[in-house]
Amino acid sequence: MNTLLSIEKRNAVLRNMAKLLEQHREAIITTNKADLDAYKGDDISMFDRLKVDNAKVDEMMASVLHLAQQDDPVGVERFSFTHDNGIQVYNKTASFGTVLIIYESRPDVTVEAAGIALKSGNSILLKGGKESLRSNKKIVSLWHEALKMEGVSTDWISYLEFNRTETQAFLEKPTQKVDLIVPRGGERLIAFVKQHAQCPVIVSGRGNNFVYVHEDADWDIALKVILNGKTAKISACNAVDKVLIDENLKDKTEFIQKLVIELKGFDVKIFGDKETSKISGISPFETEDIWYEEFLDYKIVIGEIPSNEAAIAKINTYSGGHSSVIITKDETAAMHFMENVDTAAVYHNASTRFTDGSQFGLGGELAISTDKLHQRGPIGLQHLVTNKWYVYGSGQIR
Repeated sequence: MNTLLSIEKRNAVLRNMAKLLEQHREAIITTNKADLDAYKGDDISMFDRLKVDNAKVDEMMASVLHLAQQDDPVGVERFSFTHDNGIQVYNKTASFGTVLIIYESRPDVTVEAAGIALKSGNSILLKGGKESLRSNKKIVSLWHEALKMEGVSTDWISYLEFNRTETQAFLEKPTQKVDLIVPRGGERLIAFVKQHAQCPVIVSGRGNNFVYVHEDADWDIALKVILNGKTAKISACNAVDKVLIDENLKDKTEFIQKLVIELKGFDVKIFGDKETSKISGISPFETEDIWYEEFLDYKIVIGEIPSNEAAIAKINTYSGGHSSVIITKDETAAMHFMENVDTAAVYHNASTRFTDGSQFGLGGELAISTDKLHQRGPIGLQHLVTNKWYVYGSGQIR
């Protein structure tokens, strides 16, 4: 384990990285183009996450600069107590040690995850997908340069160029101490890591988010929220896949028809249950298992639901535990929904696309956790810490 760097050193490395990203902007984009050209798969969400353009480099720079401006998350006092015998007890935040993140496709994670880990006093092992290898290695080389500029060991940020077999072997018998693993990607990746890991795992990546259009919904808000959630970024885990329409919604069929027209304008393939599939433009789905599925594609399911309670039950049965929305003018109904839906983020009249570290004011995220321990939802700088007890005495014994 590396000795904790001073906050001044950590911030200096982050500022160095921002400058290097700007200086090497064209080289990063050119290197990324080689990854894009080499990608032969047909997964459009994978390709979307892989791409780095000027806007993406701007986001990378903004991420590390924002981190440099944030307070030190290490050593923050959370609790204090003075014992009857005079012992002083404090609980303070402490870094985990070494974090391993395994992710698919996204070169921006190589910036954001490493930045959050470094700022929170953790060293990080980065294991990206083969489709983004050139981009990731280029970005890690810049991290190493940023560290060297401050006389800091490059061991703080390491890239694991492992294939699947080597990754499994490392998970089962790590060649160095690993304190926390974050798999950030599809369900197969998450299952693979959970099966083989020998230390705590935070699950991130599965969405399958729902919007419930309550009987007292505002049509305009419902349409905007559904369209934004489904079409703005289909590769995002905060995208919308399922829409539940209350059967008591006034002029329900007219609303669904309008929604279908809007979705068709974005070439979204629409599936429905027994009731909604009677409407033109909606194909009947073959099995109820579709409610479990995360699409990461231009696909959506629209179904009818008899009540708020039924919507809550359906979401709690089928969703990925990520985000859910109620569209309604009834604040009591909204609060009941938000208190009882079992997802990391719950929304009233707003898009699931906001479930994101930067959008929630965290300045970026390591991942979005659908677990309940130790942090739920976006895991930002403030959450990539554990805690430690500091006890001060003058010879007391028990």
